[in-house]
Amino acid sequence: MINQPSVDSLVEKLGTKEHPASRYALCVVVAKRARQIIDQEQNQGIKELPGNVKEIALACQEIENGTLHMTKD
Repeated sequence: MINQPSVDSLVEKLGTKEHPASRYALCVVVAKRARQIIDQEQNQGIKELPGNVKEIALACQEIENGTLHMTKD
């Protein structure tokens, strides 16, 4: 279970004033990014991420750090 960063802080960082994010949007963005990470691992032959970090936790850290953003289609 992921306790840090909190869901509320991730929702705030994911959205903007013009386009606020929802918890649903957070789930979609994190799931898509986690799938991308898994695909990259498989293509590179990596079995585990360093430090046994899970893909979902890594996606959440990317949002927290500001390296992953949501775009509206």
